[in-house]
Amino acid sequence: MQTAQRTNTKTLGFIVKSADIDKMLELMDGTFTDFQNSMPKKPQLVELSFGKTFRFENKTIYEAMIQKLARVQSTVRAAHLLLQNGFVQEQAALQRTIDETNEDIGFLVYAVTNDEITELHQRYLDAFWEEEVDETGNLLTSEQKRPMISRTKIQAYIARVSGADLNQHERLEVTKTISKAYSGYVHGASPHIMEMYGGNPPKFHTQGLLGTPKMMEHADDLWNYVYRSFISHVLVAKALGAENHVKCLIKHLHQFEVNAGMIG
Repeated sequence: MQTAQRTNTKTLGFIVKSADIDKMLELMDGTFTDFQNSMPKKPQLVELSFGKTFRFENKTIYEAMIQKLARVQSTVRAAHLLLQNGFVQEQAALQRTIDETNEDIGFLVYAVTNDEITELHQRYLDAFWEEEVDETGNLLTSEQKRPMISRTKIQAYIARVSGADLNQHERLEVTKTISKAYSGYVHGASPHIMEMYGGNPPKFHTQGLLGTPKMMEHADDLWNYVYRSFISHVLVAKALGAENHVKCLIKHLHQFEVNAGMIG
């Protein structure tokens, strides 16, 4: 009886979290739509060396925030689809992308809300806006070399200015541990691949892991990633001075945290 009760409680928690994921995605979509519609200048169709494409005329930190929000929202939706179809290994690989995109959003936002646009931010933005192909239009011969901004420096900046409860060293260590754990899914480490192996008779499950114990674990994991992406929308709303959105999102955020048992 106790086992059945625990199972029912776990199942109920899964249903609640699934409903909250759907609600968070809905709220993020509505918020993002308002943000992009209120931009002073929309992307314009321009002629570049390799053809016509859309580009922002204004290249400020705010346009960068909007693009990063688009990236993170699209990626969490992709991870959600992978989970629903049992491709949890691929979901986990995408979560590494979500982590870094949310870090980028925090890095950009804190320059506006907590600090100032530093030399590190400027180098980041210069690399962000740089085209992949130079004026020759030839990808193979192009001499364009986008510089890579150190992920460690971005993480250190966030730890320093975010006002988090953890001290800077502890926060960096937590971030590194999470990144290392998910790098195994990205790069195909043996322990991670072997999570696909099992059943009766045992085999590699290359068509997804629906119906396996791994599903619940990765469903809980996805909730955390959608939740953190939701917080990124709150941060951007603060940077844009969109107080009505801030109030609305924080109200829902509190309820999601209650539903998840994070707060009473």
